[in-house]
Amino acid sequence: MVDKSPASPPDHGIAFGEAVRVWVRIALLSFGGPAGQIAVMHRILVEEKKWIGEARFLHALNFCMLLPGPEAQQLAIYVGWLLHKAKGGLVAGTLFVLPGLVSIMALSWVYVLYGNVGAIEGLFFGLKAAVLAIIFQAVIRIGGRALGNRARIAVAAAAFAAIFLFDLPFPLIVLGAGLIGYAAAKGGSRAFVQGAYAGGGGTSLGDAESALGTALPLHARTRARRRLGLPALLLMLWLVPVAALVAAEAGVYADIALFFSQMAVVTFGGAYAVLAYVAQAAVETYGWLAPGEMLDGLGLAETTPGPLIMVTQFVGFLGAYRDPGGLPPLLAGTLGGLLTSWVTFVPCFLWIFAGAPYIERLRENRALAGALSAITAAVVGVILNLALWFTLHYLFGAVSERRLGPLRFDLPEWSSLDPLAALLSAAALVAALGFRMGILPLIGTAALAGLLLKGL
Repeated sequence: MVDKSPASPPDHGIAFGEAVRVWVRIALLSFGGPAGQIAVMHRILVEEKKWIGEARFLHALNFCMLLPGPEAQQLAIYVGWLLHKAKGGLVAGTLFVLPGLVSIMALSWVYVLYGNVGAIEGLFFGLKAAVLAIIFQAVIRIGGRALGNRARIAVAAAAFAAIFLFDLPFPLIVLGAGLIGYAAAKGGSRAFVQGAYAGGGGTSLGDAESALGTALPLHARTRARRRLGLPALLLMLWLVPVAALVAAEAGVYADIALFFSQMAVVTFGGAYAVLAYVAQAAVETYGWLAPGEMLDGLGLAETTPGPLIMVTQFVGFLGAYRDPGGLPPLLAGTLGGLLTSWVTFVPCFLWIFAGAPYIERLRENRALAGALSAITAAVVGVILNLALWFTLHYLFGAVSERRLGPLRFDLPEWSSLDPLAALLSAAALVAALGFRMGILPLIGTAALAGLLLKGL
């Protein structure tokens, strides 16, 4: 449905400097993965500042969840663009990732320099248990919101079976789910028509009552040639370095640029779903790091502000650190990590600046909502697969792939079970699911327990 309101938006009175301060605050509070980050933005932007209404916030989030990449950062770019055009989107998106980029880089240095020290190993041993509990908590949280009927449950179960038992490509699973939801909604079914987010508390703020109002922004109505200038520039900034590295046969840097550029295009469904794709490829295909190290990186990302997908910087850092190509290893790792972040996050700006002007004209679209709801259901199954994959590699010292006809799946060697890992994981699950311990207290407690059990 095209918005029929006047093209000229009301003077929302939100100073750019004030918006920058708010985005800095959001960035520093953005712990806990996408669910927590979206909740922080909702609380500050909708409930506290009243800059954007509930329906418009959800509409922007729906679009971001249909895109590849981190939906929380893309939502920040979208709202920043709504408020202050391109400069608002650039500032909001950059500030959202900057604290995590700096933190993960510093912790990556600590990891490779001191990771084999007993105390550090113990801390990471405990972190892994907390990460497992957080992922299972995400399955339950997202599942409770997304699986409201049998149709959605069936999609989630089919997605889990497709990736766990048949090793189907993740993009194919998401595409299939989206098509199912789109077709069902287009045909009149209400099975997949549901909002994507239910995390905001308090009284719902109507769009007309917000600072932005209901009008279609003037910068969304500019001519396509002018509107596409910035996306074209971003496309060049993304792909020209990739092409140069590939042409120069730059070894691990070319592999990093190509792989994470591909990830930026095909990884739909949120951070946890992306991690399933990255973890298996980085560990099994490229050999950049071990399964336990992937859990370590996820633990670092969980304990720092910014998108959870920032763990990819840790992956790229280790990949280049271990194959420096004549450079000092720490310099090589730093360049690999920065390259990873560049090709991961630049496309996020591209998708928003290219698509947001068109999506703003579709405030309500039944078929789009159906596709979103089905994809969210499929993501539940994919996250469950990620949780099981990490669990197997954390609890067991040996995991082997088994084949049974078309089926392909991992099974543990039960004699390799680590009783301390099992005990700590069970305790973390009880704390997270039973006592609903917060993410930061859970991580801190688990890290201390790991230090006491193994590090000392």
